Amino acid sequence: MKTKEIDSLKLENQLCFPLYSASREVVKKYHPYLTEIGLTYTQYITMMVMWEEKQISVKELGEKLFLDSGTTTPVLKSLEQKGFVTRNRSEEDERSVIVKITENGEKLKESAKEVPLKVAGCIGLEVEEAQELYKLLYKILGKR
Repeated sequence: MKTKEIDSLKLENQLCFPLYSASREVVKKYHPYLTEIGLTYTQYITMMVMWEEKQISVKELGEKLFLDSGTTTPVLKSLEQKGFVTRNRSEEDERSVIVKITENGEKLKESAKEVPLKVAGCIGLEVEEAQELYKLLYKILGKR
């Protein structure tokens, strides 16, 4: 095996590893704040979409969050049980399920509004660095 091939298999040479690890660390920073309002990270990002959209199909929600239906379905079921959203078949297309935010879901927004600021204070990046990282990550995702 050539040296170049061996080097390509070193963990320290993998872009995916620091991305994966950094993602896990950031999500960990959210944990105490989300526990206070009774949400997991995936429930939280789902609610962020719901606060913005108010009503959305499960398919569109999954696309916005880069999640498959195997992940969105249990998250939505849990949020529905907590009274934050409702799920109903579309009247126009019964194959489509529409998610709507409830009044309790809207009220939850007040409890969650400080979470981004609290987490930002824990990340250790200057504003400019965070903005640049944001752009690069969305470039990787093929957006913007």
